[in-house]
Amino acid sequence: MRGQGPPAESSTGTSGQGTARLDALFAPRTVAIIGASDDPAKWGHILAGRALSEPGERTVLLVNRRGGEVLGQSAYTSAEQAASAHGRHVDLAVICVPAAGFGDAVRDAVDAGAQAIVGITAGLSEAGPAGARIEADALQVVHAAGAVLLGPNCLGVVDTTTGLQLAHAVLPPGDVAVLSQSGNLVLDLAGLLAERGLGVSRFVSLGNQADLGLVDFLRACVDHDGTRAVAVYTEDVGDGRAFLEAARALRDAGKPLVLLAPGRTEAAVRSAASHTGSLTSSSMVVDAACVAAGAHRVDHPTQLADLLVALRAPRRMPGSRVAVLTDGGGHGAVAADTLVASGLVVPVLTGGIAIKLEAALWSQATVTNPVDLAGAGEQDVASYARGVEILLGSDQVDGVLLTGYFGGYTADQNGLTEAELAAARQMAAAVTAQDKPLVVQTIYPDSPSSQLLRAAGIPVHRDVDRACAVLAGLVDHAAAGLGEPLPPAAPPVTDTSYDAARELFASAGVAFPAAVQVTDRAGLEAALASVGCPVVLKATGRLHKSEGGGVVVGLTDRAAARAAYDDLIRRLAPPAVSVEAMADLADGVELIVGSVRDPKFGPVVLVGLGGVFTEVLGDTACAIAPVSVDAARDLLLSLQGAPLLRGARGRPSVDLDAAAACVAQVSQLAAAHPELVELELNPVLAGPTGVVALDARVVLG
Repeated sequence: MRGQGPPAESSTGTSGQGTARLDALFAPRTVAIIGASDDPAKWGHILAGRALSEPGERTVLLVNRRGGEVLGQSAYTSAEQAASAHGRHVDLAVICVPAAGFGDAVRDAVDAGAQAIVGITAGLSEAGPAGARIEADALQVVHAAGAVLLGPNCLGVVDTTTGLQLAHAVLPPGDVAVLSQSGNLVLDLAGLLAERGLGVSRFVSLGNQADLGLVDFLRACVDHDGTRAVAVYTEDVGDGRAFLEAARALRDAGKPLVLLAPGRTEAAVRSAASHTGSLTSSSMVVDAACVAAGAHRVDHPTQLADLLVALRAPRRMPGSRVAVLTDGGGHGAVAADTLVASGLVVPVLTGGIAIKLEAALWSQATVTNPVDLAGAGEQDVASYARGVEILLGSDQVDGVLLTGYFGGYTADQNGLTEAELAAARQMAAAVTAQDKPLVVQTIYPDSPSSQLLRAAGIPVHRDVDRACAVLAGLVDHAAAGLGEPLPPAAPPVTDTSYDAARELFASAGVAFPAAVQVTDRAGLEAALASVGCPVVLKATGRLHKSEGGGVVVGLTDRAAARAAYDDLIRRLAPPAVSVEAMADLADGVELIVGSVRDPKFGPVVLVGLGGVFTEVLGDTACAIAPVSVDAARDLLLSLQGAPLLRGARGRPSVDLDAAAACVAQVSQLAAAHPELVELELNPVLAGPTGVVALDARVVLG
């Protein structure tokens, strides 16, 4: 009863056969537990018991090399024997045998017709070369049979929509798909979801991902009717570009994706030749990928569960501006600090919104932000609702945090129960009538009014840091042009010299000062006549020209240029010296614009402030390349030093359009040249009338 069908070109794809193989995994009619056991300490016992306890008409076949009886049911010495005895083929085989027997168990499973195999077996590729060989040989058998493999070294699979519970714990049913590299973490998450009235539609323990991987299961969730949201724990997304595509498909299907990916404290993961490389960590890239795909990254399971609840409502923050409504200065101040620490902004409210608040609240209230009711609740509980309504309706605000005592008027039974419930209903109506979110932090999260708000889809939390994290997670980063499709590859670069790097960037539209490379005094004289003074001299052939005195600036006449040239030749013996027009630095801001090629996501563009002090300042941002000009502008404005670009302390603003165009040009260039692992312009001088790159570098892989 050998499985039929050609080998899969990829794990699942979108073909009918790929769908059938996943149906065999999630909705099998016949399941074989290979390695079934009566020993309660063994996985073969746990999963055989799970399979046998499932309701419905699914056939469960137990396989044990000794045969006999397991858990009161006949056991067969092979899956093929079991399938023949029951007159049917196996859809799903779950293999719970030691590593040495894994290959034989896989062959037995496909001989019995299995189209999907779950490898519980550990001690394979994760254990070393010998285990890796066993795993690779088994995978060849799987592919030859046209089947798919989950794992090995995984903890099972669950689909509550089909009654399949083949994992180390029975998970509560719901509509959140959980895809995890950690088996124990799902127990924590399942409990957190249950506390919030949520459950699991599918659970997949990814294991070694020898065949089926994270991206396959993300794709499978897109059209799965039982899944409304997806939670992922992963330390490696695999194919980064395929991850982006699958995550965007989930976003387009209205299914939020929340990613718990450890590693924020990791330093740069590659030996970098450029400043750009040293400033770009893999964690930054994962953040950029989530922004590009419309996914949401969190740092711990509680945050993941909190955000999943909030994302089920349709309201999102179009920006990062939050208004704080409080009934006391202490709560408001703490909330404002926590919001800023979460990457949000607490802007001063001015103009019409301040006038409306002054008219709606009592005279002691502060309306600048935080908006402080200053103890008005006992006299006028409805003022909370009026404040929320006005703030949600303002174009100065993207979301609202209500913090402090609200909820206590019903909890304290002080005669204000009905008034507070009425205010809660008014808030709920105001929220549902528009698109911005309200999140509540209260001392009384379980009070009747808090429960009313929660039932209306408004997140309510006891802790202010959790409330602020939810608001940060609701910011809609789906800006146009982030991580656009890769362009066709351009003819590969072979020359990485300074002059060739300048020419490459110039061909993409980047402006440079006039420059001439010279190798002798005669060439210097000709260059000075052509370029004119003042000039800059650069010793080429050095990775970082400014280090070791390889760059001499501010040479205002020919005599100074000749002396500087002779000194460079004597000290550094460069292959050539670049004679360049000196840019006017008076009203400019120095930027770094570069790209690195990430091993998972491909080209990643980086911008920052700095020039020679780039690493010291550490003010950088990155995005999956290529990016549009609009997205590049947003990236520049996300820098902490963005006020310098807009003009500060009487300085003029820089030409942001030109700066953004430069970033977009570099991102397109990096995307078109897969052979280049790093590209860098540092510094780029951004001024009021345009930008000019003052140095260039490219690095071949």
